Amino acid sequence: MKFVITPSFSEIPEEWPSIVIGAGPAGLTAAYVLAREGLKPLVLEASPWIGGISRTHEWEGNRIDIGGHRFFTKSVLVQELWGEMMDEPMLKVPRLSRIFYRGKFYQYPLKILNTVGNLGVVESVRMLMSYVKARVFPVRPEESFEDWVRNRFGDRLYRTFFKTYTEKVWGIPCTEIRADWAAQRIHGLSFVSAVMNALRNSGNVKSLITTFDYPRLGPGMLWESAAGKVVEMGGAVVTGARVVKVEHEGGRVSAVEVESGGEVRRVRCGQVISSMPLSVLVRQLVPGPPEAVREAAAGLRYRDFLIVALRCRRADVFPDNWIYIHAAEVRVGRIQNFRNWSAEMIAEGGGTTLGMEYFCSRGDDLWEMRDEDLVAQARREIVSLGLAEEGDIGEEGHVIRELNAYPVYDAEYRAHVTTLSEWFGGCATLQTVGRNGMHRYNNQDHSMLAGYYAAMRQLGRPGEDPWEVNTERSYHEEQVLAERKDTDVTEILASEQTPVE
Repeated sequence: MKFVITPSFSEIPEEWPSIVIGAGPAGLTAAYVLAREGLKPLVLEASPWIGGISRTHEWEGNRIDIGGHRFFTKSVLVQELWGEMMDEPMLKVPRLSRIFYRGKFYQYPLKILNTVGNLGVVESVRMLMSYVKARVFPVRPEESFEDWVRNRFGDRLYRTFFKTYTEKVWGIPCTEIRADWAAQRIHGLSFVSAVMNALRNSGNVKSLITTFDYPRLGPGMLWESAAGKVVEMGGAVVTGARVVKVEHEGGRVSAVEVESGGEVRRVRCGQVISSMPLSVLVRQLVPGPPEAVREAAAGLRYRDFLIVALRCRRADVFPDNWIYIHAAEVRVGRIQNFRNWSAEMIAEGGGTTLGMEYFCSRGDDLWEMRDEDLVAQARREIVSLGLAEEGDIGEEGHVIRELNAYPVYDAEYRAHVTTLSEWFGGCATLQTVGRNGMHRYNNQDHSMLAGYYAAMRQLGRPGEDPWEVNTERSYHEEQVLAERKDTDVTEILASEQTPVE
């Protein structure tokens, strides 16, 4: 999928009233709403692509969904926006993801016979006793992710289904991840609620696997369509245009400086909505903010991500959209089967494309590894896991790296974000939105809502505060538990530790 950029970088005028920085879900939603309401925005995207981490990457006829994006939401507003942005209905795709642990699959919705059969009666009883001990002797004060999960599930279940995988994702010990991250992502869940759901879903009960919406050509199809509509309505979207300065005075933004291919242009403006990482935005401000704000920005940490795409001659490697790999002996964290998202994601010729997902940080051994070595490692790992035979996997592969993919909730992040949000709150015409623009672990629909509310504020129709999106009050999975009694809580436990949706 190619997006026709208009205007070219050299044609950007010296003044544009409304500028949106970033063409991911938050930025493009804001731009679409502004354009729909008659305010024609200029969207500046530093990368060559549309959609941010929600884009669809192409490789020799195969389409790769970076991170996996199930389209589901409890927000009627988001559903309406999807309908407006897309020119065709989305597919209805079966939702299935399981944990792969010690060579066995753990089903979702969880079924007692499957779980006990995999773990064994003795280990299941040990987990129950560990849970009872945690309830009698809870950790106080509850500060870390480890504390939070142990108190609600017991140490044994924590070590089986949380610790290894979570540390693989975030690259830091669970003792350094804040408890409020767990509360946000898996709020309201407990050992008892997990067991009750498992009992309800066992036996002869009809399968309760749900479906989700999905564009037939991957998530980028939606965002390229949205960008095209912004242009059709008189706005402009320019890729490869990196904002290097944001000028402000008296609490109001006045201009941005943009660089592309060595050429620099200064564009005067009156309003800016930014989804670039907060740590980067602060460095681009002219004049620079107070030292405390600069220190807070410098203290924010991000987790990076890469995916190795492999061709597989078999299409039926597993029926899931993805599986979680809870095995410490391999470094892959999750494996996607793209045919199970949409058959049109796969090049002609049969088989499927597998996405081997690795969580890393720039400068570490994984991030710096040569592409051919990463492909070789991914091939070895999927064979060692017993998920494919060596003869099933093609020799060639493709590597995609994504910087600043996920904001890290370490011990200092909350204080840093509070300092930054308060300072930016004093700048009436500069709003920050999105996962990196708010340093908040947003799902796609959360980012869209933040972009929508920022656009409405710019239009003079203040309502919801973008910073109130994805708080415990409106948390998506809490609504799932309240409104969907057929959703298994343990799927939320597993899936929401991973960068998804």
